Amino acid sequence: MINLDCDDLFDTWRQQARWLLSHEIDPSLVSWASEGVGDLFANNDDPVPEGQGPFMAKIPRVLLDTLEQAAQYRGDQRWSLLYEVLWRVSHGDRTAMMAGDKLGSELQRRIKQVRREAHHLHAFVRFIERPSASAGPQYVAWHEPAHDILHSASEHFIGRMGQHRWLIATPRDGVYYDGEQLLHQRQCPLEWQQLAQNVDDPHGELWLTYYSHIFNPARLNEKVMQGHLPVRFWKNLPEGELIPGLITQARMGKQQNGQASGIANRAGKRIALK
Repeated sequence: MINLDCDDLFDTWRQQARWLLSHEIDPSLVSWASEGVGDLFANNDDPVPEGQGPFMAKIPRVLLDTLEQAAQYRGDQRWSLLYEVLWRVSHGDRTAMMAGDKLGSELQRRIKQVRREAHHLHAFVRFIERPSASAGPQYVAWHEPAHDILHSASEHFIGRMGQHRWLIATPRDGVYYDGEQLLHQRQCPLEWQQLAQNVDDPHGELWLTYYSHIFNPARLNEKVMQGHLPVRFWKNLPEGELIPGLITQARMGKQQNGQASGIANRAGKRIALK
């Protein structure tokens, strides 16, 4: 068994995979470490060939782009699965990229999860303004993505935020846009994390008041809501602290009125729901 460590970097994995392919090393003989922890049953007793081997694989560009997307997925066999797909395609079996194949189906599932996580970043990041910031970020945000999508997905905000300086910190990595370029830190600096988590929102109370008034209990469908707004994000959203209470109020009667109690109690004809 050959045990490798790409440090969760796609470019490093790509170089390793190219070397493995050149020697036609079967995927069953290779294991990748995950975050510095190797396979318990992996060892390097097998002889490791040096330099590039004689096999010249022709890899379609679309496959490399697909593998790079899937590489952002955090999970078991993160890199081994990619090499197995690469191996099969390089040996003439392009079905490994397709959803109809068992391996291709898992590959496409991971890409779908990565894209969904990028959408979550765009939808649920809440930037907080630092009005007195003469230096450093003018807007900061804290987010906890399930996959390594921050660097690529955060480019979305460059056009949205104009020339403002902004920062997104996570438990793993962080990005800072200084008004000209996007800087990515694979290990998010502690000061970035503290800044994003401890900043006071000057408009927080106004936003909570607004959110509580636009919440429509008559249209609440908890399953659908949690499908679009997973519970794991609630703790990092300003309105997240309100949601459980609003759901409880809807269950306890507001759903029948479809309005806040102050409106429902006003004089007028009551129309019963069928």
